[in-house]
Amino acid sequence: MSRKNDQQSTFFDEDEPIIAQTADSAPQNQPLAHKARPDSLEFFHGQDHVFERFSFLKSKNFPSLILWGPPGTGKTTLAALLAKQSGKDLYRFNAVLGGVADLKKLIASALDMKKSLKRESIIFVDEIHRFNKAQQDALLPYVEAGEFTFIGATTENPRSSVNRALISRVKIIELKKLTESALVSILKDANQKFELNLPVNVLETIADYASGDARAALGTLEIAAASNVTDTNEVKRLILENVRDYDRNQNRHYDVISAFIKSMRGSDPQAALLWLAVMIDGGEDPVFIARRLVIFASEDVGNADPTALQLAVNALHTVEKIGMPEARIPLGQATTYLASTVKSNAAYNGINAALEFVQENPTIEVPTHLRNHHPDNSNYKYPHSFPDAFVKQRYTNENIPQFYKPTEFGVEKRLKDRLAALYRD
Repeated sequence: MSRKNDQQSTFFDEDEPIIAQTADSAPQNQPLAHKARPDSLEFFHGQDHVFERFSFLKSKNFPSLILWGPPGTGKTTLAALLAKQSGKDLYRFNAVLGGVADLKKLIASALDMKKSLKRESIIFVDEIHRFNKAQQDALLPYVEAGEFTFIGATTENPRSSVNRALISRVKIIELKKLTESALVSILKDANQKFELNLPVNVLETIADYASGDARAALGTLEIAAASNVTDTNEVKRLILENVRDYDRNQNRHYDVISAFIKSMRGSDPQAALLWLAVMIDGGEDPVFIARRLVIFASEDVGNADPTALQLAVNALHTVEKIGMPEARIPLGQATTYLASTVKSNAAYNGINAALEFVQENPTIEVPTHLRNHHPDNSNYKYPHSFPDAFVKQRYTNENIPQFYKPTEFGVEKRLKDRLAALYRD
C-alpha cells in the first residue's frame, strides 16, 4: 500500500473502493467541487451549529459517527477533515459500489496497519443507508471494540435507515442545508484559490440558484469560469441550460419539488400546478409527490384545516392503487386544495419545540397518578366525569413551555378559543 509519508491519510477511490489512492496520485482533471475541498476546519463553511453542539469534533479522539444531511452539505469533506486533524489513516468505501466481501477486505487492511505499524484508522462509508443488514452487521464487532473509528454518511434519516445495533454505537451528527451566505463563502474561497476572477455578483447568483448544495454551486462556478461568464444574466442562462432536463436523482429533482412545496405554502395554486406538471412530465414517481402532499398537509396546513390531511392521505392511497396517467387527477385535486386552503404551521412548530425540550433535558418522569399501574392511580381525575369533559389537573411534573401556539386561522381559531376558555384563571 503506497503512502506519501507516515502522516498521509489513505483514501479509496469512489469508483474502485478497494484500490488505495494517495494525494500524489490524484488525477489532474478532477472537478472543481473535489479540488476545492477545504484542507482545514477553518474553511469548512455553513455548519457552525455542529461544532457548537458537538465540541468533541474538534478533538483528535472523537467517537464513531454518522453524518446525516442533504446532498452537497459537506459530509464527505467533514469526514476527511476530521481524519486529517486526528492523524489517523482514512479508508473510504462506497456502500453502492462494494459488498460485504469488499468491506471485510477493507477492514482487514485497516487492522493489519494497526497491528504492523501501530497506526489507527478511520473507515468512512458513504451512503451507509444503502448497506443491507449483513453489511451493517459486519461493522458491529469492530465498532464495538474500537478497532477503528467509523464514520458513515447518509442523505436519509439514519434512525430509520440504519439498524438500531449500529445506531446505538455511534453519534448522529445532522448537517443542515447550506444557507446562501455559506455558499457565497465557499464560492469566494474557490474563486480566489483557483484564480477564477469571477465578480462577486456572479458568485451570489450561483449561490442563489444552488438550493443549498455546495457541490452544485461549485460545478456551476467551474462552468461559468470556463465559459468566461461575467454578469448575472449570463450565469442565469447558463444555469437554466444545465438544468432544463428533469432528472429524478439530481438537483433538478430537488429544485422542482422545493418550488412545488413553496408555491402551495404561498397559496398559489397556479404555480403549484405548473411545478406538479413539470414533475409529472419529467417522469417523477407519483407516489413520491403524493407523500410530499401528505407531509405538507400536516406541516403547513395543520389544524387550520384538518380535512387537508385526510384529503392528502386519500390521494396517496389512490395514487398507489391506480398509477399513471390517471394518478395525475387526484394529485391535481390535492395540490389545488392544499394550495388554496388556510395555512398553519403551529402543530409542526409545536412538535419541534417539544422534541428540542426533551433532547435538552434528562429523562422526564411520568407523574405517578398518570402511570399505567400505580397506587396513586386513584388520584387521577377522569375528564369525562366532569362538565364539558374537562378538569384541571397536572399532566407533567415539569413546568414546560407552551409548545403548541394555535393561530387565528380556520378551525385552529376554534381550538385556540377553547383552550383559552378552559385554562382561563
